[in-house]
Amino acid sequence: MFSKVVVALCLTSAAAFAPVATHAAPKTVVKAFETELGVQAPLGFFDPLGLLADADQEKFERLRYVEIKHGRISMLAVLGQIVTKAGIFLPGTIDYSGTKFSDVPTGFGAFSAIQPAGIAQIVAFVGFLELFVMKDSANGAAPGEFPGDFRNGALDFGWDTFSAEEKLSKRAIELNNGRAAMMGILALMVHEELGARMHEGAQRQAASAK
Repeated sequence: MFSKVVVALCLTSAAAFAPVATHAAPKTVVKAFETELGVQAPLGFFDPLGLLADADQEKFERLRYVEIKHGRISMLAVLGQIVTKAGIFLPGTIDYSGTKFSDVPTGFGAFSAIQPAGIAQIVAFVGFLELFVMKDSANGAAPGEFPGDFRNGALDFGWDTFSAEEKLSKRAIELNNGRAAMMGILALMVHEELGARMHEGAQRQAASAK
């Protein structure tokens, strides 16, 4: 289930760093996005699903916003995998029953270790951020400088001191890192499931041999 979700997210993001789509499309529409940020060697304009074949600027910015957000989530997911597998956890307990953060396994196993109420709180917090905090020009809030600009007049980190070239460079770096992270977390999830299936198979073989 989760693997299918991540695959869908990765396929969606492919449209934003879109050689030319194989589906027939008006030249003027396709070329409108060939100079957008993220179109770079070796792929160039890459839109295998043809999502931009009849897109206008508004649709492109929406897809770009989704790509940036999924890339950021994936970067955090990969970092979480690295940190927890290295044995680094928050101190204390995660619920009133005394479950320690260090007792929560990495990956899918975390869902069975966290109480349903805890998962509901996480989902609610993410929903709150999505609806009221993480807003930019691509989803109807006050106009941002670019799709994915979530500063909201509060967080800046010196962004306005950068030159136009530096800003483009940093945005391209974030896009590439996000794309790599989406593929990375997908690979981690697939390998985790394969490992679990192999472990279960080995246990069944051991049990039948007795």
